[in-house]
Amino acid sequence: MKIVTANCNGIRSATSKGLFTWLKRQKADVICFQEIKALESDVPDAAKPWKGWHAFYHSAEKKGYAGVALYSKREPDRVQIGTGIAWIDAEGRYIQADFGNLSVISLYLPSGSASEEAQAKKFRFLEAFMPYLQKLKACGREFVIVGDWNIAHKEIDLKNWRGNKKNSGFLPKEREWLTKLFDEVGYVDVFRRLIPLPDQYTWWSNRGAAYEKNVGWRIDYHICTPGIAACAEYARIYKDEKFSDHAPLSIEYDYAL
Repeated sequence: MKIVTANCNGIRSATSKGLFTWLKRQKADVICFQEIKALESDVPDAAKPWKGWHAFYHSAEKKGYAGVALYSKREPDRVQIGTGIAWIDAEGRYIQADFGNLSVISLYLPSGSASEEAQAKKFRFLEAFMPYLQKLKACGREFVIVGDWNIAHKEIDLKNWRGNKKNSGFLPKEREWLTKLFDEVGYVDVFRRLIPLPDQYTWWSNRGAAYEKNVGWRIDYHICTPGIAACAEYARIYKDEKFSDHAPLSIEYDYAL
């Protein structure tokens, strides 16, 4: 089972840069998108699912903002759009597709970098979302939660960690939230289990040739329950082409979907 996650920074923009040409070659089973910035009706033909595939969208109420999508080769047994938390769901941040005892979730956490107000909203989201994640973990299903979590967990996860200790995405409170998710709730950071090496990033600023110099952040994840995490065999961040300010992250699991 191969699952790809990609923050598009606009699905129309990423499509024009060749994202879907690349995806068609990936032999993926599930593809999750974040920050599509489009209604389903605005998705270009070149970004529509291929014949036999199934597509689901959760667009934000605010036009041109946030939004997630999930494409699957197999038709899900059940699809859940949103968390049931109204103010979170208004921003189009969550799709869950169930396949037997496995659920795959496309998730887009808020960024707090724009303002103090945005950071306060991000903290509010984290506070509300932790009990939701705890409930998922306790229900007995296996979960693969992929997407842009907008937090670099440890110093190894961003190049300039010393200069970012007071910046959104690397604040102590955000990092502690992820540590709780892994160490106390029991989810697994699958990429780090497979590749414990430095200089592995998924997002780069558009300033200062950050992409070319690989001055980045690892903020896109596959975060899983332990059973399915143990099936993970291969991970790749794809940088050969640039479709967005994020790179696609693919992980393959020894699991029949």
